[in-house]
Amino acid sequence: MGGQMGEVNPVHAAQERLRRFADHEAAGISPLYAHLASHAADDDEIAGLLAEAGADGDAHPTLLLAAAHRLIQAEPIHPLSRYYPSLGGMDGVDGATWSEFRAFLLDRADKVRELVRTRFTQTNEVNRAAVLYPAVARAAKQAKGKVGLLEVGCSAGLLLGMDRFAYQYRLPGGEQVAAGPKKTPVGLHCAVELADGAEPPKVPAKLNVGAKVGLDRHPVDAQDDEELAWLEACVWADQPDRIRMLRTAAAAQAKDTPALVEGDAVEGLARAAEQVPEELPLVVFSSHVLIYMDTDQREAFVTALGELAARRPLWWASLESYEAGLGLVLPERDELDYATTARPTLGLVTWDDGKATGEALALADPHGQRMTWLGA
Repeated sequence: MGGQMGEVNPVHAAQERLRRFADHEAAGISPLYAHLASHAADDDEIAGLLAEAGADGDAHPTLLLAAAHRLIQAEPIHPLSRYYPSLGGMDGVDGATWSEFRAFLLDRADKVRELVRTRFTQTNEVNRAAVLYPAVARAAKQAKGKVGLLEVGCSAGLLLGMDRFAYQYRLPGGEQVAAGPKKTPVGLHCAVELADGAEPPKVPAKLNVGAKVGLDRHPVDAQDDEELAWLEACVWADQPDRIRMLRTAAAAQAKDTPALVEGDAVEGLARAAEQVPEELPLVVFSSHVLIYMDTDQREAFVTALGELAARRPLWWASLESYEAGLGLVLPERDELDYATTARPTLGLVTWDDGKATGEALALADPHGQRMTWLGA
């Protein structure tokens, strides 16, 4: 079945990814996506549609689910929409959900293939800013003044609005810590647990930002209706609050538009950094980006950051799986492994005389609703 030894059957690889996604990412968070992915993992035809994206990190199960979401957005009166809360559907998963979904996709197989071949999963999860904010604020405090923000893998660059968002951190015992401007349409919430002996994170009322630049292989213009519709399709369909937040942040961005640079995370980094005035210390941040790179690319990215840090003050706030991100500069912290925690690690990395130093600040939920502050 799978060809010669050493070859990976792309359909089998897609099925394995779907199974892992259903069991470890969607389980307990998205009943709809856990159900659809677990069935797709046993279905050669549906998994074959995802396999059209290729065998690398772009063939993530969320891409297939986003393609389906985009097509059902375009046909909101189809019976399948009753399972999609994002489209007003009120029905929970039942015995007909999978068969409706399967028939819907196979009837539109050419459209699905076109989407998975030409699109990428570009989740602009705004609530991740609530997790990144304490790390970026710490970097800004160390920089002692105004900073320039550079988001790698920015999609539409909505997280670059983090200095204009309001934050509410709920601490153990119910205490609330507020940060950010008082009057803003974008208000984010994050529940904070504290590791043993950890003090709560320090979050300033104001983040002083002098420039905002985003770098992406395929930047998205959130002010374009069609592009915004794809971003919405990338949000999990049974989490309509996330879609509302995405729309609110996109509307707010219209008044504070960042510069978006098209380019690879490694090759394009220096070019994107040039868009930030030299006198501004540079705070680079990434969230759930390095997982889509192979090991060589990740190492090349860290090398490229080090080369930039040799020329100007630079910090890297990393919200990535430990193995793909912080582990590259802070090894031997096995307790942070994504394989163990199923949570990304928030880290902050600095360079001194060419040597990178990383600190682990928190373990977070994938979409930023809660984090465990490690108190570094």
